Amino acid sequence: MEASPTLNLQKLALLPKQSPTQDFKRWNSIIKHHTKLKDDQAILKTYTQMEAQGIYADSTMLPLVLKACGKLQAIEKGKKIHDEIRDTDFVNDVRVQTALVDFYCKCGLIDDARYVFDEITERDLVCWNAMVCGFVGCGCYEEGVRLVREMEREKVRPNSVTVVALVSAFGKLGDLMSGKEAHGYCLRNGLFDWNAHVGTALVGFYSRFDVKVARDLFEMTDLRNVVSWNAMISVYFDAGESWRALELFERMVMDGFRCDFVTMLMVIQACSEVGSLELGMQVHQLAIKYGFINDLFIVNALLNMYGKNGSLGSSLELFESAPTKDIALWNSMLCLYAEIGSLEKAMALFIRMRLEGILEDERTIAILLSSFEDLDNGLRNGRSLHGHVLKSAIENNKCIGNALLGMYAKQNSIQDAFQVFDDVEDSDVVSWNTLILALARNGLRAQAWELFGMMQQWDINPNTHTIISIIAACDDESFLNIGRSIHCYVIKHDIEINPSLNSALTEMYMNCNNELTALNLFESFPDKDLISWNSFIASYVKNNQPHKALLLFRRMITQVNPNLVTIINVLSSCTYMVNLPEGKCLHAYTIRRNSSLGFDLSLANAFLSMYARCGSIQYSERIFNGLPRKNVVSWNAMIDGYGMHGRGYEAMLAFSEMLEDGMEPNGITFVSALSACSHSGLVPKGLQLFDSMVQDFCITPELAHYGCVVDLLGRAGCLSEAREFISSMPIPPDASVWRALLSACRVYSETKLAKTVFEKLIELEPTNAGNYVLLSNIYAAAGLWSEVSKLRMQIEENGLKKPPGKSWIIVRSTVHSFTAGDKSHPQSNKIHAELGSLLSCIKKVGYVPDLRWVLHEEEDEEKIKRLFSHSEKLAVAFGLISASGGTPISIAKNLRVCGDCHEFCKYVSKLVGREIVLRDCSRFHHFVNGHCSCKDYW
Repeated sequence: MEASPTLNLQKLALLPKQSPTQDFKRWNSIIKHHTKLKDDQAILKTYTQMEAQGIYADSTMLPLVLKACGKLQAIEKGKKIHDEIRDTDFVNDVRVQTALVDFYCKCGLIDDARYVFDEITERDLVCWNAMVCGFVGCGCYEEGVRLVREMEREKVRPNSVTVVALVSAFGKLGDLMSGKEAHGYCLRNGLFDWNAHVGTALVGFYSRFDVKVARDLFEMTDLRNVVSWNAMISVYFDAGESWRALELFERMVMDGFRCDFVTMLMVIQACSEVGSLELGMQVHQLAIKYGFINDLFIVNALLNMYGKNGSLGSSLELFESAPTKDIALWNSMLCLYAEIGSLEKAMALFIRMRLEGILEDERTIAILLSSFEDLDNGLRNGRSLHGHVLKSAIENNKCIGNALLGMYAKQNSIQDAFQVFDDVEDSDVVSWNTLILALARNGLRAQAWELFGMMQQWDINPNTHTIISIIAACDDESFLNIGRSIHCYVIKHDIEINPSLNSALTEMYMNCNNELTALNLFESFPDKDLISWNSFIASYVKNNQPHKALLLFRRMITQVNPNLVTIINVLSSCTYMVNLPEGKCLHAYTIRRNSSLGFDLSLANAFLSMYARCGSIQYSERIFNGLPRKNVVSWNAMIDGYGMHGRGYEAMLAFSEMLEDGMEPNGITFVSALSACSHSGLVPKGLQLFDSMVQDFCITPELAHYGCVVDLLGRAGCLSEAREFISSMPIPPDASVWRALLSACRVYSETKLAKTVFEKLIELEPTNAGNYVLLSNIYAAAGLWSEVSKLRMQIEENGLKKPPGKSWIIVRSTVHSFTAGDKSHPQSNKIHAELGSLLSCIKKVGYVPDLRWVLHEEEDEEKIKRLFSHSEKLAVAFGLISASGGTPISIAKNLRVCGDCHEFCKYVSKLVGREIVLRDCSRFHHFVNGHCSCKDYW
């Protein structure tokens, strides 16, 4: 029976004093034993002990010691050995020389390696391979290729090791043709048949160009090992095809291959990407079975997998059970808390981490700073963390300084940002770019341009990110010339126009209303990547051209695979147009591409919101209930959706469930909840929510919250209470707050208060024609036609334009828009005939035109004609003659629906037996069998 290595060592140590030859053999055995165990530290320690006793290594032992030096990056030790053997016969031993070449290459000292290599008189294949692999390993790919050519000229035939290095070099150089030639060499010389690493290298090589080719090569390769399987799993994972990676892993296990650490790490990450908690749990069991569960990298990956799949409890359990915790594990747990918006738990964990003697690193600070971005008290928390950083040993760290700078920039705290900028030692181009972008985004254009000039005076060379930051200041057509001059600066100074910069320039021209130049830049750019397409789609969305965004998306998917950002951008187009059919198609497309897009909570939230805002709250509920995990955005979207559809009680129930689920509401939550109360007349509940926000959750109310309360009181007819509430506000009310009260005055025909409120509005928004129109409508409803005439004259004298009312309906992917009295539609005659028929029928069952909604002083007959040509009615008529029977008629309007059209839709829904869904500027109305979901409270 073979004795254990430990016993052998003990025996060797207990041997009596021996002769020098016997002593050397003893040390040689020990070093070989450590080599077998791959214990490089022990090898160097043993060698040092040998030297102390005056015993020197031979040509067999030296390569082992030098190899250990290379692995441990023990540069000084390796150089000392080299110096000691320069005047000995060892320096001419090809094995020692090869070991020196390998040592210098492993340490990145490629020039030293080349010097030793050039001194070798009789180079064998191993020596050549050491130098070739060294060049490639150090990123000198072209030199590595040239060395192989030189090797062939000296009649040394490349083997599998040479080919693996060569194929890697061709991959890095993007040289497909040469890689194919290497592939041919392998086939001609049978290298596939006896070395699995060759096939693995070629699989990795082809994956850079075509995943399908890499897969086919893998399937044709008979000789496989765990490295081969890992390579192909990695190909799928890197290509975003995590489901395929997992399927391949299953095959690997079924074929009897035992996975290693690398396999396990990739598979756990793939489970995170696809959002499969069940599969992740099975992989966890495998990690335990194979003995990987004590490895901190594996534990960290599992912790993140559970967190991303909505099982935060499992993450916490895994975290607590880890016998040792490194900073990476603490950071991962902090990050999970930050992602779900649980700042309180994140801060408690941070404090505990400090108490346990774990010092934070740059990532710890960055995680905490990022978690403050969307909080109402984020600036206060950021300042507190800043104070902690100043007291720690990392206050002068440039990366931390830039992270703080970024936090203050995103919180729009420019003064604090400037202070951090001044405190950062040796500020780099990132610091300058961050501050320039902060100034640009806050409308401080002059300061942004001034900083751009100072940057050059300080010899900080602007890069593409600098230009992207400064060009953000050119956000409307009045800055078009400045944007053009920056574009010229880029060309003049030969700054590389990469896809990101080209996209920024394109976006600038779009924002400056120069679509033609933007389109030319986009179309002429030869290296359009995913960012380029996403940016142009986003520009169309931002500039209220959603139809063009959808057309560009359809063209894009024929050339480039979209990502999550693409889908979310296009979804916003569907939401803007209330295009439910297109939204459903996009949902189906995403489900089909689940293997490449995977589960992403932000995408799921976007679909949830899209369905709610396109009129299908039932689909929103399905998505919400099916989420493996929910964050504060998920809950906010659901509460907002219920509110928009007049389902205030469901919104309040969702709010309560959110609290029971341990989710902390933020300012946006309360805006959604208060708005839901407003639309459903839940006045006491709304006021209670407002008090709770301040008292229980310590959220400082913003103007949006005050506006919601005014709207809540105003809709309920509590106008004097609403006026008193505005007077008690601790911050000056903005136009939206006063407009909420003015809208309530319209509902309750309160002309006296309306005039007072209007005067406040004009002080804040003298050029907003909508305010004039709103007061004009109030006067018209009250029959004060002289006042109406005065207001219309003021609008004309001030050169203001009244926003036109518009309704639209989407039939078979085509948007059909209507304005009042519109006869431009190709089917106008049919539309008006259908409308006439509808009016005739509903009058017989009780419909009476409400002439109060005609805002012109004229005869009743003319008023009726005007009333019957409202855009909503035209859209309903067109929907009935165009959409297939039984399906709901879905209409959108850019302004508030008029009271008469509201009654019209109620009667028509009962007459034709079809649901009519109408979204106006503030909410949804579902008309079913003569009733509206708003219960006539809107």
